[in-house]
Amino acid sequence: MFVPRVALAFPLLIALPAFAQDNVPVEQAEVASEGDSRLTIGAGAAFYPDYEGSSHNRWSPIPAANGTVAGMSFTVLANRASLDVIPNPTGAGWDFQLGPIAVLNMNRSNADAIKDLRVRRLGEIDTSVEVGGYVGIGKTGLITSDFDKLTLTVSYRKGVSGANRSGVWNPTLTYSTPLSTKALVSIFTSAEIAEDRYARLYFGVTPTQSLASGLPVFRPQGGQKDISFGGFATYALAGNLTKGLSLVVGGTYKKLVGDFADSPIVRIAGDRNQWTGAAGLALTF
Repeated sequence: MFVPRVALAFPLLIALPAFAQDNVPVEQAEVASEGDSRLTIGAGAAFYPDYEGSSHNRWSPIPAANGTVAGMSFTVLANRASLDVIPNPTGAGWDFQLGPIAVLNMNRSNADAIKDLRVRRLGEIDTSVEVGGYVGIGKTGLITSDFDKLTLTVSYRKGVSGANRSGVWNPTLTYSTPLSTKALVSIFTSAEIAEDRYARLYFGVTPTQSLASGLPVFRPQGGQKDISFGGFATYALAGNLTKGLSLVVGGTYKKLVGDFADSPIVRIAGDRNQWTGAAGLALTF
């Protein structure tokens, strides 16, 4: 199963109530004296490519959780987890972010989930554990009100077990703004820069694989892998953004570029244009 960077999607969605808790005015959101702890749990469905570069999409359930303890935030979504060890500020001002990330990379680890027979014949790739960290900076109170927020983060993760032992850089720019005490929206743009071994493992075709699949031999180089754009929203069905049940929806468009787009598994068997959608419910305590 391939779970794409939904960290740019559903995890962001369930994190929106956390943003609201930190930034919506107290008199509107009835927030202030509930302490430093918060928990949001969510469940939904995602529509995503069956491998990175595929032209076929599939549905899958996705559980998620996001919370704050002593001002530090964590997010867990399916195959991804992150922690911000710098306590979050309240109100307008600067927000500095730093912490570890971990990803379970399952891209092409289950051939039965891949519809294209040629890509299936390339063989399965062992699931990899990727770990790393990220840094970020955000500013609250920029455009629409004192409570909107612009955030820039840069992460790096590297495979430490399984098939992948290479790394990926991921810069992301996100803008979020509350529309009311019950609605909040977010947009982002992001890119991934992958190392050579990552490119060859997930987008290359060896002579042996070429004979098995009929796809031409291809040995890609690392570099920028893609660019993504997305937008997401949450609406409180009961209560407000800081407590209660919310509906979350969103989507992402990703375009593969360079050698990654030229790979036979994309150019011949797949599509460089990748679409992901997610929808679900989140409950904030």
